[in-house]
Amino acid sequence: MRRQTGFLTFYVLTTAFPLYVRDSLHGNQQQMGLVITIYVLGGVLIRPLSGQWVDRFGKRKMAIIGMVIFLLACLSYFGTKGIILFLIVRFVHGMSYAIASTAMSTVAATIVPTSREGEGMGYYTMFMSISMVVGPALGLFLWQDKNIHVLLLAICIIAALSLAFAVGLRMPKDKGMEPLAEVQEADSEAAPVASEPAKKGWRLSHFVEPAALPISLVGFILSFAYSSLSSFMASFTDEIHQSQVTGTFFMVFAVMIVAFRPVIGKVFDRYKEHYLYYPGIGLFAVGMFLLSQSHSAAMVLFSGVIMGIGYGALLPCFQTLAIKLSPEHRRGSANGTFFLLFDLGYGLGSYFMGMIASISDYRMMYLAAGIIALICAGGYYMLHHRPRRREASYPQKANVA
Repeated sequence: MRRQTGFLTFYVLTTAFPLYVRDSLHGNQQQMGLVITIYVLGGVLIRPLSGQWVDRFGKRKMAIIGMVIFLLACLSYFGTKGIILFLIVRFVHGMSYAIASTAMSTVAATIVPTSREGEGMGYYTMFMSISMVVGPALGLFLWQDKNIHVLLLAICIIAALSLAFAVGLRMPKDKGMEPLAEVQEADSEAAPVASEPAKKGWRLSHFVEPAALPISLVGFILSFAYSSLSSFMASFTDEIHQSQVTGTFFMVFAVMIVAFRPVIGKVFDRYKEHYLYYPGIGLFAVGMFLLSQSHSAAMVLFSGVIMGIGYGALLPCFQTLAIKLSPEHRRGSANGTFFLLFDLGYGLGSYFMGMIASISDYRMMYLAAGIIALICAGGYYMLHHRPRRREASYPQKANVA
């Protein structure tokens, strides 16, 4: 749980800053989305390097470095005067978030026993998912008086706690984690394969883990659709005159994720991931369609229940597969690859979903998000399910021959 406070800061601002642009800077829907996009762009540009740095310099060290820059960026918001400087700070803030989240996810993946990867990563991503839904509700609460200083003070406190937790990490050497000193030596003992001479020259595989790429592309599509919730849910409920239900929607979403997460992790470890993915994406898409047609508070909350169950099955499935399909000494790069595409989808989605809302309305935007979720199901089959099925059939054919 302590490793997720950095995620909480991100999602608090994901909801509050677009409202700040709308209410205080009088921006439109596209400008509201740009506040999210520029943050994610900073993360996307540094993600490939962050995974490589985690594998090379150590997980704990990179987590602390990322958290220090993260806290400094939060403090810098107090001195921003004008939209240009504000966006520059957002860009740096996004870079620090990418470094810290890649390092901390790799810590979690290394600690979890191989036989319980689905369950262990399920619990880790459960808290990440809670941050994704509690954060927007907290952001709305902090912004209710439209006092930017109260909001900034809160995120600085959360960021300081994140740094304190990172500094306090103790990771045993026999689990492949670096000790407090001699970080690089411990990493090389835990993963001797990583100490092999690196090939010279520029290679894409130096920054992106190829084995994690297919499932990460599917995550890109999912996050594109999901971005419409945290970025524009408050504006949508205002449009349908149900603004009082926005915070409750995110809480219901979180409760569904927590309630079903223990079952989801065990299903992943015992059965194939397809048993989780297809029902999960189906429920998520149905929830989006229901939301697009909502007129009452009850309908909005019911769509949150459906989407919470579906989304709760999807995120741990994606991240566990990205790690499981990659070499052990490349877990940092695998995490970096997954979050690179997930964040990219989130950032691009915030901008383009805002564009759809600006030329039509929020109902059409959520309808489009539901269609994108269905496309995500096809992408999973083409990029992961069918290739894995073919791989499984090759040995059988060889035995027959």
